[in-house]
Amino acid sequence: MAVLRRLTQSRRSTTERNALAGEAAAEAAEAALRAATDAPHDPDAPATPTAAHAATAPDDSDERPAKAPKAPAGNHTPERDDPRAAAFFDCDNTILRGAAIFYLGVGLYRRGFLTRRDIARFAWQQAWFRLHGTEDPDHMADAQHTALGLVAGKRTADLEAICEEVFEEVIAEKIWPGTRALVQMHLDAGQRVWLVTAAPLEVARVIARRLGMTGALGTVAEARGGLYTGRLVGDLLHGPAKAAAVGALARRERLDLERCAAYSDSANDIPMLSLVGHPYVVNPDGALRRHARAQGWRVRDFRTGRKAARVGLPAAAALGVAAGATAAGIALQRRHRA
Repeated sequence: MAVLRRLTQSRRSTTERNALAGEAAAEAAEAALRAATDAPHDPDAPATPTAAHAATAPDDSDERPAKAPKAPAGNHTPERDDPRAAAFFDCDNTILRGAAIFYLGVGLYRRGFLTRRDIARFAWQQAWFRLHGTEDPDHMADAQHTALGLVAGKRTADLEAICEEVFEEVIAEKIWPGTRALVQMHLDAGQRVWLVTAAPLEVARVIARRLGMTGALGTVAEARGGLYTGRLVGDLLHGPAKAAAVGALARRERLDLERCAAYSDSANDIPMLSLVGHPYVVNPDGALRRHARAQGWRVRDFRTGRKAARVGLPAAAALGVAAGATAAGIALQRRHRA
């Protein structure tokens, strides 16, 4: 990682910070993949589901395996076992309904890391995101600063454990079945599948692992001696930084981006989508929908009642969502302590 710290943060341009974030994400992703490959096999350990079946494996051994959702018609057929092809999936509003950082915030609140004011602010940002279907840069920056302040001095292992718990509590039920089917389509073809998100790497890895993906590219928080410093390596993995991460991983893994596919909901990810030969837009915001139409990109929308949600709900309803989420979070926290 030393090569990634050539300049001080204050002297780096936006382009340099994006490149640094992308390289850091790709380096972390490759290191995790290498560690998983090199890990010694324990014959006494419980069997781990293969990537192709992890997304549909049942949580309860007494239940029948859930049938995998069928991929939408009209998708390109991934070439089987192509070593130079892969698929890259955005997270928020592409794989998940809503934003992963919000769900992490809920989990942190329940554990006493956040105040009522923090969770109210996060709830309002989530309501805004759900109503408008796109990200607000100010909201993302606010979440970034709050998160970095919270984790400074904390153990990386502790946050990873919390992320596992939050997935079980909240995130698992927020996954779009249609997008999950697309992930499975690439896995069944023997392709590598990567999650690419501005969410913290620890959150991204949990989501990717639970969906049977190959790995994750996420925002890398600097850590020393197993403790977070409160700083990022580069910047958020957002917009051009995602494209930098995909390009860096493709070079490391010798992928041919013309054979790869990418999926996203946001116009912020046009740089990433433009890198690959098979770009898809999923649950797109207005700007991305228009761009996709002009470029002839395939569009998949798994939302229901989209127009009613965007046109029929007044601003007061969004405030109500925030207040309701806050009250629910407080009630759950009290019940947890009881």
